[in-house]
Amino acid sequence: MTLPEFLRELAANNDRTWFAAHRDIYDGLRQQWLDDLGRLFNAMSAYEPAARYADPKRCCYRIYRDTRFSPDKTPFKTFFSAELTPHGRKSGLAGWYIQAGYEKSYSGLFGGLWSPDAAQLRKLRHAIVDNIEEFEEIINSPALTALYPGWWGPTLKTIPKGWPKDHPQAPLLRLLHYGRECEVTPDFFTDTQWPERAAEMMQPLKPLIDFLNYSLTEE
Repeated sequence: MTLPEFLRELAANNDRTWFAAHRDIYDGLRQQWLDDLGRLFNAMSAYEPAARYADPKRCCYRIYRDTRFSPDKTPFKTFFSAELTPHGRKSGLAGWYIQAGYEKSYSGLFGGLWSPDAAQLRKLRHAIVDNIEEFEEIINSPALTALYPGWWGPTLKTIPKGWPKDHPQAPLLRLLHYGRECEVTPDFFTDTQWPERAAEMMQPLKPLIDFLNYSLTEE
């Protein structure tokens, strides 16, 4: 059974009894996912030094959902996912994220910073305005825009407080997330060469991730 096939059946039977009966299939697919992540990180190490030391198990998210504060009490996620950041998964800084699901909307390659807090947003907005030529060169590079054409997530309807309404960088200042997404089809992850292919596709995100992390960690 392929990963998309398993996840599709899990979505239709999202309960602990079904999962327990198919646990051996899940364990095999998860081990393959971890092996593939190891290949992905090895390929990424050509341009991201932190990938050399990344542990697939520590970078891989659990399939179990946290249902404590959610009205949706289904116990399992219907996708596999993992994250790699130069400063560790719980650093709160920018990095790469990969998600494999059974539908296109659940599958993709991502890079950047999601849900920055208020202090991080303030710092990034000033860094972008102060270095706008460098930032625009990064986000408008043909290699990036070919795969990651737009920003991911919602934006503010108006410019943040403290900035003039007619600011030339208003669209960038209204962003709530500084991340880009490249959707892929579920069968992307059934190709035996997907880790190497994904590493190549994720390389154009590195200048953006480096800019964001430098801006956030600069004293």
